[in-house]
Amino acid sequence: MTTPSSPPTQTEDTTPLRPVRLPWRWLVGSVGLLVTTVLIAMAVGPAGLPASAIAIEIVNYVPGIDVDGGLSELESAVLWELRAPRIVLAMLVGAMLAVAGAGYQGVFRNPLADPYLLGVAAGAGLGATLAIVNDVDQNLVPVIAFVGGTAGVAATYALGRGVGGRDTNTLILAGVAVAAFLTAVQTYVNQRNTDSLREVYGWILGRFLTAGWHDVLIVLPYIVVALAVILAHRRLLDVLSVGQNEAGSLGVPAARVRLVVVLAATLGTAAAVAVSGLIGFVGIVVPHIVRMLAGASYRVVLPLAAIVGAAFLVGADLIARTIVAPGELPVGVVTAFIGAPFFTLVLRTSGSRW
Repeated sequence: MTTPSSPPTQTEDTTPLRPVRLPWRWLVGSVGLLVTTVLIAMAVGPAGLPASAIAIEIVNYVPGIDVDGGLSELESAVLWELRAPRIVLAMLVGAMLAVAGAGYQGVFRNPLADPYLLGVAAGAGLGATLAIVNDVDQNLVPVIAFVGGTAGVAATYALGRGVGGRDTNTLILAGVAVAAFLTAVQTYVNQRNTDSLREVYGWILGRFLTAGWHDVLIVLPYIVVALAVILAHRRLLDVLSVGQNEAGSLGVPAARVRLVVVLAATLGTAAAVAVSGLIGFVGIVVPHIVRMLAGASYRVVLPLAAIVGAAFLVGADLIARTIVAPGELPVGVVTAFIGAPFFTLVLRTSGSRW
């Protein structure tokens, strides 16, 4: 069940923007981390598959190359019909949540902002709950969750503008109010339909158990467009980090940049949440790890966050499906175990590091 969080306190960004170009060593390292994590995730499971054979199978899909990885027909089906779509979906969702978190932190100039800030989680959770308790076709649950997430964001913007506020604090407070209301409605619906609680909570805690290529195709256009828009604004986010007045004096339309980035991050997050459920802390953990290792410039943070976020969620999902095998944990539980202590660390040090 989603719960509203108090609006974090704004702080000034005093970290120097050291690297303004993407360092090759960090790019190569992050890509290597992603490739290694993906190969391990494809190989590990109830039916163990050789990592070398998997690598050959992947290469076999390159046009002009025809090699035999040695996998049987059953092993190939396990790889491409069960594990591959799950891993690809985890990569897309992880990249989107990480980049959305970095984008929110940039426009709100707040180290604790995350992708669920503006009512996305509450709206998507309510939409999915209504679909599940009314026995809607399983394939329509992601669509209804997406509609709920975007409706939550629209309500937040309407409330923020209705009270005459245009600054980020007003928008955050409006998001808290909308999330509280939607969560209350969701609680009421759950109470009236206790027989569906297990399925509802299974979705809310995040899962890739039933992921297929159709889920990948559902979210792919939304996430690709959202990532492209946010990455295209990485230089402007660097300018915004010095303050709205200073950005205006440099000719940067701060209000427009903020609106575009927030909308792209929110719509991409809504699409990700619709197929994966609510997976917390990715948008806080990954951007801060990148900042601590590679620097605070958004020209570095955003592209690396996309790659590291993909690797992070693939790794978390690998832990979720193996740590209690033959059972499976919701991946949101794993990210919470990792993210909650990290969030506490960021909260303690944000005043000095941000």
